Formats: sequence, structure tokens, C-alpha cells
Amino acid sequence: QVQLAESGGGLVQAGGSLRLSCAASGTYAMGWFRQAPGKEREFVASITLSGGSRSYSDSVKGRFTISRDNALNTAYLQMNNVKPEDTAIYYCAVPARGCSGYGCIYDYWGQGTPVTVAS
Repeated sequence: QVQLAESGGGLVQAGGSLRLSCAASGTYAMGWFRQAPGKEREFVASITLSGGSRSYSDSVKGRFTISRDNALNTAYLQMNNVKPEDTAIYYCAVPARGCSGYGCIYDYWGQGTPVTVAS
């Protein structure tokens, strides 16, 4: 079974940077999602298995970058110029086979890593 483990979350000041990591049990297309207190889970970014195609939500485009290192079976989310609105628990996930991006069904999820942006 697919296993995912997020890390790198913490407290960061508005305007600062943070990098999240997601270590996986294999090599898969992957996505990042987040859920803020009292709000619905939302899509953040995704990347194909090869890393050749990436997508982002409009709210993070230009500020966040998703990447991966297949030698380590790890995906990253580089968060730059963070805003208080970015405060949430961030999850990585793996989609159904043969799919990547926002429109996929994501079958496997990590436990999440919290990010708090202080104003």
C-alpha cells in the first residue's frame, strides 16, 4: 500500500518561506492539499510522476513551487512570500493510477503537517 509522510511544517512570519516535504513509499504522481480551520480542504498543487508537468491553484500560483526528487521518492512544496491565509494543515496525496492534477481522485493521503503564518 502507498504510505506518505509529510514534514517541514511550523510557524513562519508573513512574507517568509517554508519548504514542506512528502516522503512516499514509491514513485507516484502527487498532489498537495490544505485545510484551514473551519474551511473545506482545497487543492494546492500537483506534479506528474516524471516531474514534467505541474499545476497550481490560483491562490498560490507565483508564490509556491512543487517539485520532486524521485531518487528519494519525495515531493516538495516550496512556499515563498507566505500570507496569513496560507495557515492550514497541509497534506500530500497520491491520485488514482493514470491520473494527475486537480481533477483526479486521490486515493492515498498523509497525516498532514501544520503551517501557521503569523502576521
